[in-house]
Amino acid sequence: MTEKTPRLIKKYPNRRLYDTQTSTYITLADVKQLVLSGESFTVIDAKTSDDLTRSILLQIILDEESSGAPMFSAPMLSQVIRFYGNAMQGMMGDYLEKNIQAFTEIQSTLQESSKKLVDGKGGFPNAESWTQFMQGQAPMMQNLMGNYIEQSKSVFMQMQDQMQKNAQSMFQGFPFQGQAGAPEKKDN
Repeated sequence: MTEKTPRLIKKYPNRRLYDTQTSTYITLADVKQLVLSGESFTVIDAKTSDDLTRSILLQIILDEESSGAPMFSAPMLSQVIRFYGNAMQGMMGDYLEKNIQAFTEIQSTLQESSKKLVDGKGGFPNAESWTQFMQGQAPMMQNLMGNYIEQSKSVFMQMQDQMQKNAQSMFQGFPFQGQAGAPEKKDN
């Protein structure tokens, strides 16, 4: 089975996006539709061939956050910013990615199970029924995610304790100030 090559979109200096597959200029809204439909694509700078995909995706997120109901609170964004340059930056990116992936899988499984329950054939009588059903599931999903976050927090605390124990055992032969057997600092 051959893997499909991602759709190529070129960004020109005039800020226009050109879809090489359809040979047409597209908008950020069109790129958002590609994301929503699960289409694989890459955005490159037409002049330098630099990969701009992340930049375009961040621009779409910024547009979404600016209109309607934002997904990210200011305190959450502040916390994310604090991780840049931090020793845990790489780990945090992986953690967020895996959590979003897990949430997506849970959501997909819930949707499939829910659809089968409603009409037994895997579909809802109409879109409005599906929307009403999912709105009724919000408290359950919030509870599920709350439990998941608490378990995740517990695992991180255990990992931190283990790392601290490993560091202590690794450096136990070195005399550090404030540690038993370490030379005392003398005031003059």
